[in-house]
Amino acid sequence: MTYQQTIDYLFSRLPMFSRIGAAAYKADLLNTIRLCKALDNPQHNFKSIHIAGTNGKGSVSHMLAAILQTAGYKTGLYTSPHLKDFRERIKINGEMIPEDFVISFTKKIMPLIEEIEPSFFEITVAMAFDYFADQKIDIAVIETGLGGRLDSTNIITPELSIITNIGLDHMNLLGDSLEKIALEKAGIIKEGVPVIIGEVLPETEVVFKPVALERNAALTIASHTRQVRDWHWEKHELIVEVADDHHPDHKIYHLDLPGIYQTKNLLTVLECCSKLQEQGWVMDEKIIQQGLKKTKKLTGLHGRWEIIHTSPKVILDVAHNADGIRQLVLQSEVTEHNQLHIVLGMVKDKEIETVLALLPSNARYYFTKAQIPRALPETELKEKAALLNLKGDSFPEVNKALHNAMQQAHPDDLIIVCGSIFLVGEVEPLK
Repeated sequence: MTYQQTIDYLFSRLPMFSRIGAAAYKADLLNTIRLCKALDNPQHNFKSIHIAGTNGKGSVSHMLAAILQTAGYKTGLYTSPHLKDFRERIKINGEMIPEDFVISFTKKIMPLIEEIEPSFFEITVAMAFDYFADQKIDIAVIETGLGGRLDSTNIITPELSIITNIGLDHMNLLGDSLEKIALEKAGIIKEGVPVIIGEVLPETEVVFKPVALERNAALTIASHTRQVRDWHWEKHELIVEVADDHHPDHKIYHLDLPGIYQTKNLLTVLECCSKLQEQGWVMDEKIIQQGLKKTKKLTGLHGRWEIIHTSPKVILDVAHNADGIRQLVLQSEVTEHNQLHIVLGMVKDKEIETVLALLPSNARYYFTKAQIPRALPETELKEKAALLNLKGDSFPEVNKALHNAMQQAHPDDLIIVCGSIFLVGEVEPLK
């Protein structure tokens, strides 16, 4: 098979969450265990860091990978979903998995695929673990796909477990309360493995602490050990001043991920680095600063308050649930602009009305959809939005919507494309 034929096979043959949603979710680890057993359990042949959370896990994963890479470690990175290219999901030192490996792995595992019919995600997890073991990496940063306890990635025993935060998302699969969702995410906490919680709420702290205690996992809450004292933007960088409970001097960090919400993720990353240093991983303060300053460049992260055009300013952001949209609206309010234009598309299984209720009524809207079956039709999204006094036109495809927004916008206006990771992934480069 060619690479394209291989990808077509994987996309069409296997249940894929981005296309069909909950029907692709396997509520156990049996397929992943069986796949990896057939591959001689590659997950036992490299060290790892495991990251779960409702929002921020992608950014934290990429920042940690950038720091480890800067420190000289051969660093694997597994994330999902991808924006443009399937191979974005599996990287070593910022380089995507080669097409040849994708082809050879798929050929090797195809008889088992036909026999047990795993999901697309289960196959990609097994592929990532096989690739990392084959390449003899020093450490891999592994992001969960959905939840934690039953996520396919949860067959590793990491050096460190991280839960960034808990919000109301994927409630049809993970539970209808913060406590239930927290319990699913807490499933990544392993016996004797330290766990870092990025942010806690009263409802989630009472879940995490007993689970960590039961599993003899030392628990640290990142937001309790460091605080952000100040931040500002300068030349497309977010510059953050951090106070550490153990040091009198404040430290300054330059992030090439300019979203304000990265201040919370930064505290989580710094606590992770502190724990890794205690475990013997070598990364001094200078290396941490260098990695954070070049995260996008080193790892290829996109879609996090990403500026793709100026005059008018066009921002891509993968915010798609209530917590993410709340942060996005906050950021738009402190970003200098005249009129706000929002290109919006969502998938059917999100809390549509909850998200729409958070959006500003004084913005001009361009309702659209990603080209996947799960996408909410743009006309239906427009109707739901109108009930909340959000006004605008509908477009069948995101680039048509963005083109129209740019025609309508003045040079000092702000355009944000958001609401779905898949929508952001379909935005074509602007001329």
